[in-house]
Amino acid sequence: MAAEQFQQLHAYLDSQIIGQTQLTRSLLVALLADGHLLVEGPPGLAKTRAINALAKGMDADFHRVQFTPDLLPADLTGTDIYRPETGEFVFQQGPLFHNLVLADEINRAPAKVQSALLEAMAERQITVGNKTYPLPSLFLVMATQNPLEQEGTYPLPEAQLDRFLMHVEIDYPGAQTELDILQLTRNEELNIPGAVPTKLSQADIFSARKALLALHMAPELERYLVELVIATREPAKLDQELAEWIEFGVSPRATIALDRCARAHAWLAGRDFVGPDDIQAVVHNVLRHRIILSYQAEAQGVTTNQVLDRIVQQVAVP
Repeated sequence: MAAEQFQQLHAYLDSQIIGQTQLTRSLLVALLADGHLLVEGPPGLAKTRAINALAKGMDADFHRVQFTPDLLPADLTGTDIYRPETGEFVFQQGPLFHNLVLADEINRAPAKVQSALLEAMAERQITVGNKTYPLPSLFLVMATQNPLEQEGTYPLPEAQLDRFLMHVEIDYPGAQTELDILQLTRNEELNIPGAVPTKLSQADIFSARKALLALHMAPELERYLVELVIATREPAKLDQELAEWIEFGVSPRATIALDRCARAHAWLAGRDFVGPDDIQAVVHNVLRHRIILSYQAEAQGVTTNQVLDRIVQQVAVP
């Protein structure tokens, strides 16, 4: 039953976010795998609309935060407010206490704000003063970055990037998709109702997360998954040129993320087992932001996607 509801939600997202199937699928994978999503793409590609549509299809609340250079940690976490009538300080919750949080243009905020967000993402809690407050059990951060303009931005530290389950890159749609987008927005302006799925309950989401762990993954496939990860750390065993391109490989957290995402991908496809195609479908999004390229690779114009393509090609599939 939960699988059918997720399929309905997926169809609803695709009807609202036309031409961005990778984004809509990744949102559901992140939701199932209990992780956070970093989305990179030019403005106007429905990134905000995507997570807003996800919130409409779930029994969950949503909040958007525009990250700016003058943002303060208290703007995310909340702060203690003095109540003169009682003479006490009362904690007022910030936007991080919602189920779904959009961190728009995350790289425009300074280090202290990133530190507060990192605690929320990693520990599912926030600390204000000497008190710690737990966040909701269902908690997903979708952060966005604009690759076109870097002025006034702060590069995210590797430790924070590693906390994102996936890094999804999106691009402009084609001509036919653009026409479909025009029709969709015109219908909305004319108040022509579209199909809205039955809201997915949080209990169904937690149940689906447990179902992922029950999916069968053959020992040979687990070994294949690990070999993909190890190839980023010991690339010379595969290819000497790869070794010159990679400065640092990915962490064990990437192994766990790759396993969870592959399971979520298989479950969404309606299968009770994980295949090599499921791993290959998510490996770029899971490892892209965790590999650190060498200066030589950057000088040659080599991208992380090209490095991952080479690894996938050379690691033997069981």
